[in-house]
Amino acid sequence: MTNEILAQYANYALASAALVITVAMLCYALYLAQAVPVREAAEVRADAKVPATVGAGEAKGEDPPSSVVAAETPLKARKAAGIAGSLSWLGAALLLASFALRGFAVERFPLGNLFEFSVAGAFFAMAVYSVAGLRRDVRWLGVFVTAFVVLLLMVASTAWYVEADEVVPSLKSYWLPIHVTVATLSVGIFVVGAIVSALYLMSDRGVGSERFWRKLPEASALEKFSYSLHIIGFPLWTFTLIAGAIWAREAWGAYWNWDPKEVWTFVIWTVYAAYLHARATKNTSRRTANWIAIAGFACIVINYTVVNFYFIGQHSYAQ
Repeated sequence: MTNEILAQYANYALASAALVITVAMLCYALYLAQAVPVREAAEVRADAKVPATVGAGEAKGEDPPSSVVAAETPLKARKAAGIAGSLSWLGAALLLASFALRGFAVERFPLGNLFEFSVAGAFFAMAVYSVAGLRRDVRWLGVFVTAFVVLLLMVASTAWYVEADEVVPSLKSYWLPIHVTVATLSVGIFVVGAIVSALYLMSDRGVGSERFWRKLPEASALEKFSYSLHIIGFPLWTFTLIAGAIWAREAWGAYWNWDPKEVWTFVIWTVYAAYLHARATKNTSRRTANWIAIAGFACIVINYTVVNFYFIGQHSYAQ
């Protein structure tokens, strides 16, 4: 099988992934529209003075058991969520297949440009969301994550697409799969974290209808979930910064060259460090801390779009 055919199959897998994730997004939207607000039902039960036999957790104000939640959610919504969950895993698998086929086509690790990075980032975002769903009920989050991934794939497949080809000599290093893979994984985590932070900020401010927010976890639960994601992503980004400096020493003769990409990688690290510091400071509100987290993600977007295309530096080949 020739490299050209492999590259074509990679594009087919990518298009299939985009289609599958789009259908998953629609199913998650149907679930969110049809689901009975769990908190609203819990309040009704509390007002009706439900006997303690229903569940000790509910009497204490905790989330009701999964069996109770399932009973409150219409069958149509539960089926839509089940289909969406399966399609999310399938979409992630297709993205991974596209990534692997692209690698075989170019005979290198396929993280040499913005298009390839975007495909990998989309895969990690879907993987982070799907894995999180194994530990907690995050069906309410699905429509937001899949919508972001679909948008990313659309832009990557049009504006950022490049033909499968070789990379510059400086990228032919064992550091490529290490440094860039960890960077992409951390970005995938930050994507989901930023979405949850945005939902927390809107929920805490009461933007939109109250009935809509009743379908999502409470603001405090959203904020804690966002923090748990960022606390995982930050060490990975720290490794990205350190590994990049070591690779720069091998490729360009110095650990730090004031390259725009290096500078913005450090800026991102600084902003997320400020978020974690603000999150741990009693005098700083949770809203302020999450605005800092949003600013960190905005810096990531700037780093991989504006910096890539408009700043001349040693990373200019990464367009």
